[in-house]
Parts: sequence; C-alpha cells; structure tokens
Amino acid sequence: MTFRAIVIIGDNKRKVGVGIGRADDVNLAIDKAVLNGKKNLITVPLTFQDSVPHVVKSSYGACSLMLRPASQGTGVIAGGSVKTVLELAGIKNILAKQFGSSNILNNAKATILALTSLNEKVELGKYQSIHKQYFYDKIMRKFKNVHAFN
Repeated sequence: MTFRAIVIIGDNKRKVGVGIGRADDVNLAIDKAVLNGKKNLITVPLTFQDSVPHVVKSSYGACSLMLRPASQGTGVIAGGSVKTVLELAGIKNILAKQFGSSNILNNAKATILALTSLNEKVELGKYQSIHKQYFYDKIMRKFKNVHAFN
C-alpha cells in the first residue's frame, strides 16, 4: 500500500508549480511532492491588473480549461485545483472555466499548461516586436536618407 500526494507550490509573485510524490509513508510522499513541485516551477506573465494578458485554452487528459482576463476587482473566479494554482501564482483577477473531467491532478496540470503556453506567446510577442522594431528602424532610416538628398 502506497500513498500519493499532490502539492501545489507558489510564492504569490508569478511563480507556481505542481508536484506529485509517492511513498509508503504520507510524510515521505508529501516531501517528495514538494521537491518535485520546486523542480517544476514556472513563471507566469501578469498584467498591471494582476490578470493574464489574453484568453488561453488548454487540455490535459480528459480535462479542458479556459482562462480569460478580467478587470480590476473581479477576483479569482474558478473552481477546485484551478483556483488554488491561480491564487498561488499571484493572479488576482481572472475568469476560469473547466470542462470535461473534474480530476484534481489533471485540472492542475491543465492550468500549468495554459500558463506555460501563455508565457510562450508573450515571449514570442516580445521577440516579434523587437524584430518589427528593427525592420521599421531600417525602413525609416532609408526613408530619411532618400529625403535628405532631395
């Protein structure tokens, strides 16, 4: 007979992780889950209103999840393990809806996947905007040079 512990770790300042541990003793399972959760920490992008930048959908197993940004003062509108993950990530205003299965572990992992994809899209947007800025700077430089000689 073994015990399984699911632990959600966060610092309320944009870092959150989910850990799983199995052992013959409950305390050992919790310790293993904490170590696993610390290894799997992710950073969450937040807006000035402590919300997510845009709508994101994800699924893990039979669980599907949708996260939507919300205005100031809305709070965390979510249920189950999704609410715990979002609160420990430091998100204060968000709307979340879970579809399909209500499995605690799968919903927590679907939330982590959604926040990870959100992070990837934000990083990609920063990268694209830098390249677009370089492109526009080159065009404007050529444009300025052409008009300088006329």
